[in-house]
Amino acid sequence: MTPTEPDFTIRLARDDRDLRAAQRLRYKVFVEELGGSGPLVDHAARLEADEFDPWFDHLLLIDTRRDAAALEDVVGVYRLLTSDRAARLGRFYSEGEYDLTPLKATGRKLLELGRSCVHRDYRGGTAMFHLWNALADYVLEREIEILFGVASFHGTDTAPLRQPLAYLYHNHLAPADIRVSARPEHRQDMNLLPADQVDRRAAMAATPALIKAYLRLGGFVGDGAWIDHDFNTTDVCLLMDTGRMSAKHRDFYVRKQGAPG
Repeated sequence: MTPTEPDFTIRLARDDRDLRAAQRLRYKVFVEELGGSGPLVDHAARLEADEFDPWFDHLLLIDTRRDAAALEDVVGVYRLLTSDRAARLGRFYSEGEYDLTPLKATGRKLLELGRSCVHRDYRGGTAMFHLWNALADYVLEREIEILFGVASFHGTDTAPLRQPLAYLYHNHLAPADIRVSARPEHRQDMNLLPADQVDRRAAMAATPALIKAYLRLGGFVGDGAWIDHDFNTTDVCLLMDTGRMSAKHRDFYVRKQGAPG
């Protein structure tokens, strides 16, 4: 993967230093900003880690002006797990929250996305655009057919989330053949309001930018949210089926292949 701007490089993590730099950014976002934790979080070293990290590819957005030795150069991260690696591992990360049986039964090439985050100083700029472009390259190179993963609303109180969760349920529920379901232990029904009481403007205002980006590309959600007390979030499972994308949505990927528009 090649540099995208004079001060940005985007590539997969190559070694332990790269992984630790990704975990440092994750700590800043998920622990310091959002109040999350977990059994392998290293507060002394300020690293957010878990047992799945060695199995994933880690897509890094690097600002070459920042101090690499201090693990400060990684300003954007995506964690990626293909279905063949998940088969060797024995599970996807999301299976702790969602029953993925319908998705796995398709026999199609899957890619799980997770731990996506951008340094607070780079939000609202081009950082997410660069990550999405690199993700498109990754998907095309590996002939991925379905992308999925959990994305989060901040907080575990679902009362303020009634509008966005109900909007997702009524407008973006995944087709039955790929509709994953939240496991019962911490499941939250998303059908919290009748369809005629959903205010789209209010729902979108309360929806994180990453989730809205998936929806703009034709994304769906699974059935039910998951209350994640460790990370202080309410999670939804997002899915993108490249075979179901409209021509407009698929154009994002087709352009990456250099095909005529």
